[in-house]
Amino acid sequence: MASKPTEEKAKQSAISYLRAWGESPVPPTIAATLITSLHARPLQLLPVSFAPILLASTFLNLYSYTTDSAGLTAAWSGLYVLLAQRRKQQRMMQKFGMRGIVRGATIGVCGINLLACGWVYTTGKRADEGEIAR
Repeated sequence: MASKPTEEKAKQSAISYLRAWGESPVPPTIAATLITSLHARPLQLLPVSFAPILLASTFLNLYSYTTDSAGLTAAWSGLYVLLAQRRKQQRMMQKFGMRGIVRGATIGVCGINLLACGWVYTTGKRADEGEIAR
């Protein structure tokens, strides 16, 4: 039987990992790299257009706009997951080929970005919110 502080510590640990992922500039860069590797050849303009937006989110994050960057990353990662999920069903061999593995990793990273960055955006505060409220 687990004690109450242990359960709370585990919950705080999971939330802290979620917050750390959402505030980091690396996950949008990874997503942009994977999206580009999937859709650059042959060139597909709609999915490739997600990469510069995710890189702009990384740029915002590096300039200390973590909450805004998290919101941008969550929104565009969620849109990419929706776009990628509407593809037709593939045969079993195509799912486990190299392209299928990269596609699965891309959807996974974007899904985690949606969850973690959405949490950071929802619970985060901007630096100038205190000044505006006064």
